[in-house]
Amino acid sequence: MRPALELTSVPTWATGAVRPDADLSGRYWSVVAVGAEAEDIAVVWTAQIAAHAPGADVRVHRVTDDDAALAALAADLADAVVGWRLMIAGPAHACLHLLARALRHGVDDDEIIIASTAVATRDVRCARCSTVTRAEVELGDALPCAGCGCNIIVHHHVSRYLGAHLGYLADLAHPPPPDVR
Repeated sequence: MRPALELTSVPTWATGAVRPDADLSGRYWSVVAVGAEAEDIAVVWTAQIAAHAPGADVRVHRVTDDDAALAALAADLADAVVGWRLMIAGPAHACLHLLARALRHGVDDDEIIIASTAVATRDVRCARCSTVTRAEVELGDALPCAGCGCNIIVHHHVSRYLGAHLGYLADLAHPPPPDVR
C-alpha cells in the first residue's frame, strides 16, 4: 500500500518535475542550475528578478554535477546576508543534496525555491549500513545496497538533512547475519 505522498516527508518536487516562479521577496539571490535541463529555468528566474529589481545582485551558477553545485553553494553561503534567497534547479537528487547543505548551514525553508528537472534517479541511504546508493528506482521498489548488498526498499521518507531517501531491509523476517557488511 502506498501512502498519500502529501502525508510523507517526500517533497512534491521529488516526485514530479516542477517549475515555480522566482522568489522575488529577497534582495540578493543565488541561482544554482545543475545540468543542461536547468538552464531554461535559470534564465526565466533571472529575467523575473531583473524585471522586479533592475540591477539586483544575482549570482548564477551553471554546473554539471553535484560536487560543483555544492562548491558554488558553499561560496555563496559564506557571503549570505539578510535578504538572500537560494534558488535551485536540477535533478531531484542534486536538489536534495543542495537543500541538505543549505539547511545544515542555517538557511530557512522560506529562503529556498526548488525546481526539479528529473525525478527518476534517487539517492537511497541504507538503514543497515548507512551507505548511499544512487539508482533509477521508484518509491516503494527494492534495490541492492551498494554497501552491504542487502535488498533495500525505497521508503516514502526523505531525510532533508542527509539529502537522501530511506532504504530499509526488504526481508525483515529473514535479516542477514550480523557480519554481512
